[in-house]
Amino acid sequence: MSDLPNIGKKTIRDIDLSGQRALVRVDFNVPLDNGRITDNSRIRAALPTIRALLEGGASVILCSHLGRPKGHDPALSLQPIASELESLLGSPVQFASDCVGPEVKSAAQALSPGQVLLLENLRFHEEEEKNDPGFAQQLASLGTLYVNDAFGAAHRAHASTEGVTHHLPGVAGLLLEKEVLYLGALVANPPKPFAAVIGGAKVSSKIGALEHLLQAIDTLVIGGGMANTFLAARGYNVQASKIEDDQVDVARRVLSDAEQRGVGVVLPDDVVAADEFAATANHETCTVDAIPSGYMALDIGPRTLDAFVESLRDARAIVWNGPMGVFEMEPFASGSYGLARALADSEATVVVGGGETAQLVSEAGVADRFDHVSTGGGASLEMLEGRTLPGVAALQDA
Repeated sequence: MSDLPNIGKKTIRDIDLSGQRALVRVDFNVPLDNGRITDNSRIRAALPTIRALLEGGASVILCSHLGRPKGHDPALSLQPIASELESLLGSPVQFASDCVGPEVKSAAQALSPGQVLLLENLRFHEEEEKNDPGFAQQLASLGTLYVNDAFGAAHRAHASTEGVTHHLPGVAGLLLEKEVLYLGALVANPPKPFAAVIGGAKVSSKIGALEHLLQAIDTLVIGGGMANTFLAARGYNVQASKIEDDQVDVARRVLSDAEQRGVGVVLPDDVVAADEFAATANHETCTVDAIPSGYMALDIGPRTLDAFVESLRDARAIVWNGPMGVFEMEPFASGSYGLARALADSEATVVVGGGETAQLVSEAGVADRFDHVSTGGGASLEMLEGRTLPGVAALQDA
């Protein structure tokens, strides 16, 4: 991907880091189970930026949200993350019991180059999500440089993603840069042939991405629950399968637009259908025109998996967002896992959208075999829609 253009924003490589106190917005919104981190991939994703700042002679003040607290909630404290980060970094990480205030400011100003301080959950203060100017100014007063490396939060104009840039020079971290390159620049100027694999439950949540991608792709593969709505648009009776009635005309429009643009659309030919939405349900593999009455499609079938893989064989770049079925239930996981393994073997540049798709490739054990796995769910979708993210727009132009 060395042929990708730059992101048009300054990054930490463009700044003299020596002696800087870098206020770094990271995305440490990790899954917790009774205070234990069950997936540390978002923390690991931030390590290259943190290490680059430390090696450049800066001290580092990290800030993040965790969950959706209503006020101060000890169950959503970032303290466990400080311990995890310390072991991953192999050097001490100090922890502040708040993210603003005189004590936090003193701790930040006392840092020597090479030292790291992690602040408490930003969302313990409602001013964070309101992008309160006073709160943003308090955060900004902790550092001399602002670095946004939180792609997963860059689609929100919050105090820590947009407000602080009114008070500090703002640049991109290495992760944010990589995300914008792969999800933005790849779609804007892709190697050809270029394919998109779109899955997940709803057409309505992906329509913006579909319409934007149609301008760039050569092949569109549609799986998951949303494929039911497209099959209905083509006249199939999908029985008890979930479809979005108000999106059938939208699906018809997408199919018509694809045809006019010469984009090949590949829909499921067979499915794994069940008599209820449960792992213990009676289920069978059938063609899409022969789903038993009362049954619902919960995964793509083996013939469809083969057809999907074949349709992607010649692609030089592939974007994948959304699972092919209810992969959380073992009887309906084969399509998603099979596609993950096939795309991991592909010689194309393969970019995996965040959220469920990132979870899926991680569980399939192939996440490290893709060119890029996004750390952002909503943010990755907005990039695929061609939108400019507020947290990126706020940074200094290159």
